[in-house]
Amino acid sequence: MVSAEGTESVVAKRGTESLAMGEQLMEEVCERENCKQALARVKANKGSAGVDGMTVNELPEFLKQHWPAIREQLLSGTYKPEPVKRVEIPKPDGGVRKLGIPTVLDRFIQQAVMQVLQRKWDRTFSDHSYGFRPGRSAHQAVAAAQQYIAAGYRWVVDLDLEKFFDRVNHDRLMAKIAERVSDKRLLKLIRVFLQAGVMEGGLVNPVDEGTPQGGPLSPVLSNIVLDEFDRELERRGLRFARYADDSNIYVRSRRAGERVMESLTRFIMSKLKLQVNQQKSAVARPWARKFLGFSFTSAGTPKRRIAPKAVDRFKERIRELTSRNRGVSIERMAEELSRYLRGWIGYFGKCETPSVLAVLSSGSGADSGLRSGNSGSGARRGSPSCAVGL
Repeated sequence: MVSAEGTESVVAKRGTESLAMGEQLMEEVCERENCKQALARVKANKGSAGVDGMTVNELPEFLKQHWPAIREQLLSGTYKPEPVKRVEIPKPDGGVRKLGIPTVLDRFIQQAVMQVLQRKWDRTFSDHSYGFRPGRSAHQAVAAAQQYIAAGYRWVVDLDLEKFFDRVNHDRLMAKIAERVSDKRLLKLIRVFLQAGVMEGGLVNPVDEGTPQGGPLSPVLSNIVLDEFDRELERRGLRFARYADDSNIYVRSRRAGERVMESLTRFIMSKLKLQVNQQKSAVARPWARKFLGFSFTSAGTPKRRIAPKAVDRFKERIRELTSRNRGVSIERMAEELSRYLRGWIGYFGKCETPSVLAVLSSGSGADSGLRSGNSGSGARRGSPSCAVGL
């Protein structure tokens, strides 16, 4: 295993980027205003407690008492994070997504680090990268894809990186970070966050690869890993949109798509040391695939539509929320349903096939039905799923 000051310190000494010289980034991380912003963000995000049981509401008082000692540990390079708590959530397409929930203190420190790195790095990332970046969104990525299709690039190379967040090579990642950061304390801190371990069933398991999803630092680190991928696509003159590990490349023919798929698979496996999920990746027409929950019509001027799987997930979630077996009051059910509908329509309201949206977004009827306990003529009292036509 390479030590915390191994690969990254060697690269840092070379000074491969002038931006990485003479920095004292840990002082910026610990700066008062940066920490205030980090605390506000962690409180706003809420979230569950980590392995130590401390809640978000308890964090401010804890920092009042212990921040001077924590700050000294950060500035001296001796801070040691706690292991993350393993949480598994089901994926819509089957399987589970493994999350690693840091303690609220570690989330606060990761957020403070992320803010400093993002301010310095974001302007260096590709214009075709849309995930986890200020002022950028999934909707912008979908709009870019739509423009490529309209311009005649009507075949998509849909690449699925297999268990991306679990497979990131620590040494390669730290070497890439060291090209941009010379502060050895910060390099060491990122390294110990990556290797903090995972607590499962009361036991702490070591971690030698991956950036656990669940902490504020993981998204910006994923963009560092995949920035190399973006630059390779740009070097080849390809038209693409990427949101986190979800990448779509648009070409003019199936044959071109198959060539791109083959060569990029080699690049990803040999250069990035990642795996391509062959079962989920494909060269196909864009209207036969989904991208960030959306698909497209096959018209000469394509329109955004809600992907069928997203519609199915919506219906299933409505059934879950309105099930009479949940054991919650009608009022609480109505509140949760209304909150879900607002968020769902806020995202998928960007579609351009309003007939589908009109049917699905009849949630106002569902909401009123829930409040009255009667979902309308012919519906069973207390069976609110009838109100959304499910």
